[in-house]
Amino acid sequence: MTVATRPVSFEEWLTYEDGTDRRFELDRGVLVEMGQAKGRHGDIMEFLSDQFKAEIASMGLPWVSKMGGQVAIRVPQVGRRDTSRVPDVVVLPSEQWRSLANKEAVIELSEPAPPLVVEVVSTGTETTDHRKKRAEYNIVGIPCYVLVDWIDFDHNKKPGDKRVTVLTLVEGLYDEAVYRGDEVVLIPTFPGLQLTASQIIHASV
Repeated sequence: MTVATRPVSFEEWLTYEDGTDRRFELDRGVLVEMGQAKGRHGDIMEFLSDQFKAEIASMGLPWVSKMGGQVAIRVPQVGRRDTSRVPDVVVLPSEQWRSLANKEAVIELSEPAPPLVVEVVSTGTETTDHRKKRAEYNIVGIPCYVLVDWIDFDHNKKPGDKRVTVLTLVEGLYDEAVYRGDEVVLIPTFPGLQLTASQIIHASV
């Protein structure tokens, strides 16, 4: 849901409150409500974050995995309009996470991009997640962007194309790999992770 107001700056977005518990992304100066996630959406976020944490521990990496809107990522302005995205899962260095302890948890443009972000695609967010955020995360320089399409029916009431898409940054552009069913999803950030698309979509092992 878009909140129809005048263009909002990044600084205004940081402190915006409308008297409810609603949360918003900032899309080119427009406040866009982040709707309440359906149960499976939350299960997928938690499942992947737990899997990432296990791999981080196994590999001895100085990273953390955060989910459910704990970290935002600032995107370069378009026509002087600010954008700030709030991914479903973010993997970032532990030191960077600690640096956010006493301020808004936003990764600024001047900071290193997180190694991995995940968006669990909801009904109505397909275009934003697959097109807008793909371009934005590419510009920011996020090495790996994973999208999980799990819905039974899209916003046009057509059967959903259930799949996991892995975008890997290669020479400034995203290479795309799409996985379905029992295909093992290859996430270069965690090469030892052996999960099928079905396991991720159904949040099960």
